[in-house]
Amino acid sequence: MKPEFQRRVQRYGWDKAVDYYEPSWKRQLKPAQDKLLKMLTLKKGEKVLETAAGTGLVTTRIAKAVGTEGEVVATDLSDEMIERTRSRAKEQDITNVKFHRMDAESLEFEKESFDAAINSFGLMYVPDPVKALQEMNRVLKPGGRAGVAVWGKRKNCGWNEVFSIVDERVASDVCPLFFQQGTGDTLKKSLQRAGFTNISVDRFQVPLYYEDDETALMAVFSGGPVALAYRKFDEKTVEAVHREYLESIKPYRNEKGYHIPGEFVVAKGFK
Repeated sequence: MKPEFQRRVQRYGWDKAVDYYEPSWKRQLKPAQDKLLKMLTLKKGEKVLETAAGTGLVTTRIAKAVGTEGEVVATDLSDEMIERTRSRAKEQDITNVKFHRMDAESLEFEKESFDAAINSFGLMYVPDPVKALQEMNRVLKPGGRAGVAVWGKRKNCGWNEVFSIVDERVASDVCPLFFQQGTGDTLKKSLQRAGFTNISVDRFQVPLYYEDDETALMAVFSGGPVALAYRKFDEKTVEAVHREYLESIKPYRNEKGYHIPGEFVVAKGFK
C-alpha cells in the first residue's frame, strides 16, 4: 500500500471509529497507558507532545500531570478524534491543551520545543514508524524523553484473526505491519535508529475482558483499524465476518464473557 493511501485509510477509518473506540478499548488499554505514564515521570510545568492522541484518554491525564503551568499539544491524523479530544478536555475544564490535526511523520513544530513526547498505540498505523519517532526526537529538547506503547507479538494477541478475516473480503491490507514494532527488539531498534539513547523496554501480558459477543465484535470491527473496510460490507458479509471472528476467540470465552490474551510493549528513550 502506498504511504499516501495508507494515511488516507487511517484518517477516515478512525473518523468512523470515534464513537466506538472508548467503549471498546478504554479499559483494555489502561494497564499499558498507566505503565507508559509512570515511565515518563512527567513533572509540573513541562511541555509535552502527544502524537496519535485519539479520543484523549491519555491527553487529559498528561494535562493534569503537568498542571496549569505546563502545556500539552495533542495531534492526530483524524479530524473526528481531535474534536473528541477537544470535547473531553472542555468537559473536564482542562485549559492547558492545544489541538492539531497533524501527521505524526511530519510534525509542524520547531525543533527542541518539548520536554517530553508520547505515542500511545499509534505507531502501528503510520507508514514509516522510524520517521515518526525521528520527528518526536527532533522536537524534543536535549535530554528530553519519549514514551511509546504498541501491541506485542501477533501470536500473543488473541484478537489478531480480525485482520485476515477482513482481508479475505477486501484487499484492504489495512495494517500489514501492525505487530512489527512489538515483535522481538524491533521497537528498541526503531528508537535507536531515530536517535534515542538509554532506552528501556517493558513487555507484559494482560487479558482483555469483554462481557459479551456484542462488545467483543464492536472492539475489532467498529472501534479499531478495520472500521473503514467494515463499513463497506453488506449485511451478508457482516454476518460472515462476525461468525468467523467469534469462532476464532471461542477458546477464550467463559461464563463471565471473553478474556482474550493481549500483549503490550512500552518503551522510553532519551534524546
